Amino acid sequence: MKFSSILLLSFSLFVNISASQAQYKSTVIRTSAHPFELGTTEQIQSPQLAEKRILNIYLPEGYDKDLKATYPVIYLLDGSANEDFVHIFGLVQFSAMIEAMPKSIVIGIANIDRKRDFTFPTTIAQDLKDFPTTGKSEKFMAFIEKDLQPYIAQNYRTNDTKTIIGQSLGGLFATEVLLKKPSLFNNYIIISPSLWWDNQSLLTAAPQLLKSLSDKNIKVYVSVGTEGKVMEDDAKNLAEVLKKSADKNLEVIFNPMPAENHLTILHNSVYKALGILNAKK
Repeated sequence: MKFSSILLLSFSLFVNISASQAQYKSTVIRTSAHPFELGTTEQIQSPQLAEKRILNIYLPEGYDKDLKATYPVIYLLDGSANEDFVHIFGLVQFSAMIEAMPKSIVIGIANIDRKRDFTFPTTIAQDLKDFPTTGKSEKFMAFIEKDLQPYIAQNYRTNDTKTIIGQSLGGLFATEVLLKKPSLFNNYIIISPSLWWDNQSLLTAAPQLLKSLSDKNIKVYVSVGTEGKVMEDDAKNLAEVLKKSADKNLEVIFNPMPAENHLTILHNSVYKALGILNAKK
C-alpha cells in the first residue's frame, strides 16, 4: 500500500508540474524577431592579387551618430567569420567599453590560401613539395598597402593609427611587414610567430633589415605560449633583436604566456596586448 501511495503521489506531482509548465509556456508570445547583426561583410576586387577578397568589418558603437569622429583601425589576419573575427572584435568592443582603449574599427581579412599569402619563398625542398602554393607574401603585402588600406581610408572615418594582429603564419607575416614595410602600421601584435619558416631566414636577416626602420613611432607586442622550444626561442629572440636595434622610435613588449598553448593563446594574448599598447602614460 505504501509503495502504491508513493507512486500515486509521484504521478500527481509530475502531472501538476507538467501542467504548470505547459500553462507557463502558453502565456509567452514572441512579438518580433530579427537578425542580431555584429558587423558587415564586403567583397572587394584586388588589383594586386587579381582576385576578390572578403572583408568582415566591425564598426564601434556610435559610429553613425558622431559623423566628425575618426577611429583607429585594427587589421586582423585570419579574419574569416569562422576563424578569429568574432572573438577578436568582441575583445575590442569590451576593451573600449571599459575605456582600456579607444573605440576602433576592426577589419577582418578573410582567408583564401593563408599559406600562400603569409609566407615568403622558401629554399627548403620539402616545404616546396608539401606546400606548393606558398611564397606570395610580397603580393599580399602590396594588397594591404595599395588596395586595402586606401579602400578603408576612403570608405570609413579613420585616423592615422593602424594595428595588425597575426598569429602563427600570420605572426610570420606581421613580422615580415614590420621588417620590410614598417610604416604600414603603428602597432604590431605578433603572437606565436612561425619564424621557423625557411630555416629562420627572416629572423637571421632581422638585424640588417632593422637598419631601415620607419621614422614614426612603432609599438611591437610579441608573445608565445608553451609551444615547443623552437617557437618559444624564436619569439624570444625576435623580441631581443628588436630591442637591440636601439631605435628610439621602437617600443617592444615581450609577454611570454606559459599557461597557454598554440590553440589557446590568441584570445588571452590579444586582450593583454590591447591593454598594454593603449596604456596611458
